[in-house]
Amino acid sequence: METVKVAREAMATRFEIVLHGENPVSLRAAGEEALDEIDWIEAQLSIYRSDSQINHANHRAASEPVKLEPTIFQLLQHCQALTQKTQGAFDITLGPLIRCWGFMGGSGHLPSKEAIRQARERVGFHHVALDPNDFTIRYDSEGVMLDLGSIGKGYALERAKEILEENGVRRALLHGGTSTVATIGTPPDQTAWKIAVTQPLEPMSPSEGETRQLKTVGIARLKGNALSMSAVWGKFFHTENRQYSHVINGQTGEPALGAVQATITLDSATDADALSTAMLVAGDRGIPWLESHFPENEYLLIKPGKKPLRKGFALPT
Repeated sequence: METVKVAREAMATRFEIVLHGENPVSLRAAGEEALDEIDWIEAQLSIYRSDSQINHANHRAASEPVKLEPTIFQLLQHCQALTQKTQGAFDITLGPLIRCWGFMGGSGHLPSKEAIRQARERVGFHHVALDPNDFTIRYDSEGVMLDLGSIGKGYALERAKEILEENGVRRALLHGGTSTVATIGTPPDQTAWKIAVTQPLEPMSPSEGETRQLKTVGIARLKGNALSMSAVWGKFFHTENRQYSHVINGQTGEPALGAVQATITLDSATDADALSTAMLVAGDRGIPWLESHFPENEYLLIKPGKKPLRKGFALPT
């Protein structure tokens, strides 16, 4: 059996695909087509591209309905449903707060309470109208802004996985920046794709600016399903003897405090990406809705100063 690896930079990270099969030429062609799909999705979702569909919506939907490509419209409908299922912990309408805290294209800064209050007034799906009759989106006021950074990688991997399966690929692993993973089948001569999860440490001081890695705290076994890990220290700033993370709680308008790292396995890479972020916001309070709406889940939740909460992740030997 042959092994083919392809990779590409997209969404400010590195996407890689490892494919196993009998024909390396067809495997590589399928892999490149899958990477092309990731590029296309980035072009539609990025808030930093002037011609993306989400950017068009953010600039025009307050004054007129904006027509979207059907698959992007359906993704927004799915995001709306996820917001309801997670009781608001997942929310793509947080753009005004992300900008307020300086994390939109920047490293962050401490805003005033009044700035947070004003940003919160423009957050929430009640400001967004999705019309399935003509695939249009409309905002009810200026300043509403969607940001799909908390679901984009997972959605891109899921669409790429579909491309591979349509091309007959039966064994593959896809990842975006190693933090979100999708799989097809299992590796040759093995029963699962084994993914190790390590525990990050909070930076020791503001000058260091990098997380250190602790020992492995759990091992996931993937068999055609997906995994996503989110952590609060991916982007942060330090001021007044406190670190502020880029993961925002829309209900408080401030950085999330529910957990410092959340790893989720689900059938869908799209959902795993979204819910790993949502669990940073909700912490263990999110376990009931996770179990209710996504019973196939496994999770590894790390909170400061406490033993990890886990379901399904094997302990390292």
